Amino acid sequence: MPDSAALYRTVRLIRRFEERAVELVRAKQIFGGIHPYTGQEAIAAGTCAALRRDDVITSTHRGHGHVLAKGADPARMMAELLGRATGLNRGRGGSMHAADFAVGILGANAIVGAAAPIATGAAWAARRAGSDRVAVTYFGDGAVSQGVVLEAFNLAALWRAPVIFVCENNGWSTTTRTRDVVAGTVTGRAEAFGIPAEQVDGMDPEAVLAATARAVARARAGAGPALLECLTHRFDAHHTWEHAARPRYRTPEEAQEGRDRDPLLVQGARVPVADRARIDAEIEELMDAAVRFALDAPRPDPATALDHLYADGTAVRAGAA
Repeated sequence: MPDSAALYRTVRLIRRFEERAVELVRAKQIFGGIHPYTGQEAIAAGTCAALRRDDVITSTHRGHGHVLAKGADPARMMAELLGRATGLNRGRGGSMHAADFAVGILGANAIVGAAAPIATGAAWAARRAGSDRVAVTYFGDGAVSQGVVLEAFNLAALWRAPVIFVCENNGWSTTTRTRDVVAGTVTGRAEAFGIPAEQVDGMDPEAVLAATARAVARARAGAGPALLECLTHRFDAHHTWEHAARPRYRTPEEAQEGRDRDPLLVQGARVPVADRARIDAEIEELMDAAVRFALDAPRPDPATALDHLYADGTAVRAGAA
C-alpha cells in the first residue's frame, strides 16, 4: 500500500492537472470544455491505490482523476484533451473517452451509468479465466437510478463478479440536488441485490483507500461485488460551460461546502512540510512538461479520420471516404 506522501502526490497531480486543463479551456486550446474533477481527488487516489496494475477500471464523463490515478501518462492525457495525435487515444477520445489498456483503463464513458456493465463483464471474464483481477467502476449519484446500473448490480451479484461499484456522491446531478430526485439511499440499492455496501468519507484519501482495500480483498477471495458510496464535494462547475453561462443552481454557501475538507489539506497535513514542498515542485515541473508536450503535438491528419472505425479487413462503403 502507498504511504501518505504517495497518496498526497496523486491528489496533487490530479488537482494541478485539472487546474491546468481549465486554463487551456479558457485559452480555447481545449474545444468543447471539460467536467472538472476538482474536490473529488481523494476518491480516485484512494481507490486506485488499492489496485494492482493488471486490475481494470471504467470511468465517467468526469474521469480525468481516475485515469491519472490508475497510471496513465499525464502528458498523453493532456494531449488527448487537446485532440492531438500523441494523445492516449490519438486525439479521438477527448476528455470523456480516455482509455489505456496497458494500465488497466478500459475507458471513460460519457453515457451516465454505461461503464458499470462493462466493468461487470470484465470482472466476470476474469473470474471465468481463474484470475484474481478485480474491476472498479465509477459513477455519480445521478446514475443510481439508471436501469443499466441496477442491471449490473443484479448480474454482479448473481455471478459473484469481482467488481467494486464506486458511487461518487457529490450531492448534485448536474444542476439538480440529488436528494430531490433520488428516493431511498445509494447503499440501499446495492443491498437490495445482496451486495455489501459502505458509506465512506470521500474527502479523505486514506479512508477511501482503507474501504477499497477491504472490498478488493473480499473480491479477490471470491466473495463477489461491493459498493462504496463516497461522499464528496464538487468544487468547480459541473462543466466548464458554466464559467461563461453562470447558471444559478447553487448558493454561494453551497458552492463553498466541503472546502474546509479539501483532500489536498486533509492529506497534506499527514505529510512533512519539506516533503510536501518537494512533491509540489515535482508536480509543477511534470505539468509544465505535459502542457508543452500537448501544445507542441500535431493534430491528427484528416485523411486518417476513418482509421480504427472499421475492423481490419472490412471494406469501407463506396463514397464514405
